[in-house]
Amino acid sequence: MFDIYTIIFLALAVFIFLRLRSVLGQRTGRERPPYDPYSTRDARAPTNDKVVALPGRKTDAAARPAETVEPADRWRGIAEHGTAVAKGLDAIAAADPNFDAQHFIAGARAAYEMIVNAFAAGDRRALKGLLSREVYDGFEAAIRERETKGETVESKFVSLDNAEITGAELRGNTAQITVRFVSQLISVTRDRAGNVVEGSPDKITEVTDVWTFARDLTSRDPNWKLVATEAGQ
Repeated sequence: MFDIYTIIFLALAVFIFLRLRSVLGQRTGRERPPYDPYSTRDARAPTNDKVVALPGRKTDAAARPAETVEPADRWRGIAEHGTAVAKGLDAIAAADPNFDAQHFIAGARAAYEMIVNAFAAGDRRALKGLLSREVYDGFEAAIRERETKGETVESKFVSLDNAEITGAELRGNTAQITVRFVSQLISVTRDRAGNVVEGSPDKITEVTDVWTFARDLTSRDPNWKLVATEAGQ
């Protein structure tokens, strides 16, 4: 009986093996292709019906640089389109792509207040970093004369009402921008004894100055310096 059962089990094993062999190795057409690590597309990537395909970019369009169009309101709030100031700012921006007119005006306002206060205090060190050599010489001479007379100046900003660009040009590699400042100041000059010789400690005076700043665009120094001053109206 042992031999009969053994023969039966062997027969069943052979039958099952033959059935599996008839199925293994046959392709149904639904198998995934083998993954090719060098393929441009990953066949393993899952599909997503919510993904929107981006339009293809044409080869000639990609190779052609984008055209830059200068908007008519590029200097809105600073200079009217087509004016000499706008053209001057265009020339400066073309030579220095990092030029920002609004940033310049903010810096000019800060420089104006610093220079006025430094001049009143006789701070030569602060003035040297903000003025050109010629302008510094004029300021230093005025400070020296004041010191010789024993006079002191007290100056206080009440407000800086306006800072408007009135001129802009590019001379070679040097950019020059003129700004008209209108400020409200309290300024008084006293002699050695403390007597008021000019101005008033209680009176607010409106002051208008027209200053020109310059910067060599080829220099690594990003700072502008005061190169000319005049009293405005």
